[in-house]
Order: sequence, then C-alpha cells, then structure tokens
Amino acid sequence: MPTINISRKVFEQLVGRKLPLEKLKDRISYLGTDLESVTENEIIVEVFPNRPDMLSVQGFARAFSSFIGAKKGLRKYTVEKSNEKVIIEKSVADVRPYTACAIVKNLHFDDEKIKEVIDIQEKLHITYGRNRKKVAIGIYPFEKIKTPITFTAKKPEEIIFQPLESSKKMSALQILKEHPAGKAYGHLLQGREKFPVFIDANNEVLSMPPIINSHKTGKISENTKDVFIECSGFDFNVLKKCLNIIVTALSEMNGKIYSMELDYGNRKFTTPNLEPEEMKVDISYLNKLLGLKLKEPVFKKLIEMMGFDYKNSRVMVPSYRADIIHQVDIAEDIAIAYGYENFESAIPNVATIGQEDKFEAFKSKISDLLVGLGLTETIAYNVTNAEFQCKKMSTDIDFIELANSISAEYNILRVWVLPSLMEILSNNKHHEYPQKIFTIGTVFRKNGKFDTNVEENERLAIAIASEKTDYTEARQIIDYLLRSLDLKYDIIEAEHSSFIPGRAARVIVNGKKVAYLGEISPKVIRSWNLETPVTALELNLSELFETVK
Repeated sequence: MPTINISRKVFEQLVGRKLPLEKLKDRISYLGTDLESVTENEIIVEVFPNRPDMLSVQGFARAFSSFIGAKKGLRKYTVEKSNEKVIIEKSVADVRPYTACAIVKNLHFDDEKIKEVIDIQEKLHITYGRNRKKVAIGIYPFEKIKTPITFTAKKPEEIIFQPLESSKKMSALQILKEHPAGKAYGHLLQGREKFPVFIDANNEVLSMPPIINSHKTGKISENTKDVFIECSGFDFNVLKKCLNIIVTALSEMNGKIYSMELDYGNRKFTTPNLEPEEMKVDISYLNKLLGLKLKEPVFKKLIEMMGFDYKNSRVMVPSYRADIIHQVDIAEDIAIAYGYENFESAIPNVATIGQEDKFEAFKSKISDLLVGLGLTETIAYNVTNAEFQCKKMSTDIDFIELANSISAEYNILRVWVLPSLMEILSNNKHHEYPQKIFTIGTVFRKNGKFDTNVEENERLAIAIASEKTDYTEARQIIDYLLRSLDLKYDIIEAEHSSFIPGRAARVIVNGKKVAYLGEISPKVIRSWNLETPVTALELNLSELFETVK
C-alpha cells in the first residue's frame, strides 16, 4: 500500500479541529487506513489503493474532517470558465488517445506546497496510474504557456527539448536512453513510431507523456501562481476522475479551478466536471449486508460522515471518489462511519468441519510442479477488453460483455487466459529474458445449460519468451505435467490463428480436447509490441480435474 507522510500542522489546519494524540490515532485507524506513526510534526499513514483521493494531505484531511464531524457532508467546488482550449489531434489515437485538462489559479507556493503537489502527482502515478501506464500527469506553470495547447504525436527525431532537471536539450530517443525518467518509463513508448507531446502556441514542448516535462515550461516554482494540469492515457473516464482528485486538492490550497475546452475535432468536452454523481441505494439491502437495522435518519448521518450527501433514496457521490461503483462500496463506507468496533460479534448457528477444497489442492499441486520447473506464477484480472482477447490474438471469439462497465479497458469477461500472459510479457519487456510465466484463472463462456447462462472454468496458461524457445519446450512441459498426474494422453497436430501453422497441437485426455500448445505467430507477437519468440499453452484444469477424479 502507498504510504504518505504529511505535516501534522497542515493536516490540523485543514481539518479545522485539533484532537488529543490518542483520539487522533484512534480515529485515523478507524477511517480505514493503516496508521504507522504520529509525531509532533508528522503523520505517516498507509492508504488503501481503492482511495486515491486520500493520497494527499488535502484529500486525507478532507476525509478525516468529515469522519470526525468537523465538516460533514458533500464538499462543493466551484469551476469557472477559462475560455482556454486544448486541441487533441488524431495522431495521438494510436499512442495515448485521451487527455483531461484544467487550470488552477491564485496559488501561493512555497517549498512545502511544491513538495505536496509533487507527492500527489507521484503517488497517483504509482497507484491509480499504474506506474504511468494507465494515467500520466503533467503540472505546468501556466504563466509560461501560450494557448491554445495542442496534444499531438510526432516522430521521435522531431521532438527536441530540455527535459526537467537536465542541463541541455535532447531528442526524444536521447531522453529514453540517457535521462533517469526515460530509462524508468521508456518501455511505455517502446515500439511506437510516434511519441505523444503537448505543445503550446509558441511551438514550445510542454512535455512528452508519460516520460517527462520540459524544464522550460514544465517546472513549477515559488513564483508560480497559476498551473495547467493534464492527465493523459487510454480511458477518458479514468482521466477525468484523476483530474478531479488533483484539482480538488489544489482547491484546498485556496486555488481557483477553471475549466478548459477539449477539442477532439468531431467532439468537444469540457473538464473538469465536479458535479456529484447520483447513486440510488436500498437501505434495507445495505442493512442486510451489514447485519444492521439502520433507519433513514441514522443512515443519512453516517453517509454524511463519509463526505456524501443523501436525499430521496439517492446518495450524492463526490466527483473525486474513484472507488464507488456499486452499493457494496456504499456499505463499506457506512461500516466505517458506524464503527467496526461497534459491530457485535456473533457465533454462527451452523457447525462445520473445515477442509481444503479438493480442486484447490489440485491447482496447488499444478502450481508447485510448474514452480519446480523454474516458472514464475502471475495473477491477472478476470475482466479485460475485446482488443486483448480477440484483435491482438488474431482470433474472433464470442465473449460476455459487462452491462455497466465504467472503463473501456475492463468491459468484458475473459474467454481464455493466454492473452493475460501476453499482456504481462508486453509490460515487462524492459526485464531480462528468458521470461517463463504461468497463471491459473477463471474463464467465462455463454452456456444456456447454466442458471446464469454463463459457464465458468479454471484454466492454466503458460508463456515462455526467449530467443531459444520453441514448440519442443512447450511439449516438454505438458508431458511433464500429465505424466506427473499419471494420465494417458494423445497430442495431435492442430490449427489455431494465434499460433504458427504446423507448430501447434491439441492435447486429448480420455477423448476430451483439454489444451492447445505451440509457438505464437509473429503477427500476434508484433501486436503486443514484443520482439522475441513466445511459446505457450492453455489447459482446461476443470475438465482435467474431472478426469483425475
């Protein structure tokens, strides 16, 4: 979990109330954070990843002040029109297609406040931004920028500027090879023909996201009064939420928020939008989840302690809360406000004898066998997108789409597991080879024979990225696994659009086709921006387990 170090003096000023030391420790711990220490000058606390809005002293103090009743209810933020524009060109569509932007004015920076802004930016980069892959954030002195600002993509040799804290101008490729930020995050642009850049009306480069700002136009100082903020990435909704977290924190520094028009050519948007989102809630359902019997007035009081408003069976969710997706999330906040220490413990009426599920034991045995072969286990999400499951794998598979997805990056249930490993390999090109990884996870297929019309199976996927890997290596692994389970099997030649023709096979156990294996096709490898051969296999563990039984 990310750790934040905050000034106790600034924290107490923002909260508007000074608590005795023991009371302060107690309330911070029950807010749903992990308190490390409190001294006379500093508070060190771990914040759970689902609360990126609390990764700054401003955001943490805002949540705490509501929790203790100092400033309850929904915070209201005013956004004024700046009449400024950001032009987003079509050239960024393939590299970093979206941005959300704002201006915050009348700020008064000193060393401490500059450090706070940098901390907000970096903590969001690491957590909410997934190390800048999902979101990259730029904060600039607006006084040094001439509008309109353009977000475009150029060939690396055409991008030349002085990166932050560098003494000389450098080309984009030089920055990736020589600058510390380029070395750390250059893999995010690897294989791209063009790199994204923000440029002002004077043709000055502001930054090259997600790598580095310009030293000339991208460094805030004590003389900075107004800042331009941009969040760039691949999901506009995620970027808007991230922008809201930043501008509301700067507003708590007494800054004034101004909106900007985003011109996408055929579409125009205005950001930020700090209006609360409405969520209809069923108090009886929440009571059932929590084992409570809360009446509406008490529910309203508790929800206001967590920074929400409530009216006519609807909760007004703050624009900076990225974690509120379902009523269950509201239930969690109600539990925090009610106080975990106030829940009564109860002994269940059912007496059972616990034992390990046999299928889980089977999966553990498979994992142990693979770890013994030198493979590394990974974990991947069950929710993904059609591009990863189909387009990048050169397949056309029928998938199950989520009805109310909040992100284009995660809007379908995965049909097979191997694309998850290809994504992991793609994200780890900067690490040395060979890379030998596996994962065990659930896949989902439409099937009318089930009550939910969805069939779930557990699959094992293995991927090996190495200059020397080939079909034989994948074959040796499947031979080892099945012989270790004392199973008889056949392996026959097969065709699969993700594999090289003539170098793919099916595994048959007791007449059932339970696995594919072979060498991944060059087309698929290129689609994931990989530059080394990959062999892989995917095995249906659910069917194999039935055979073992």
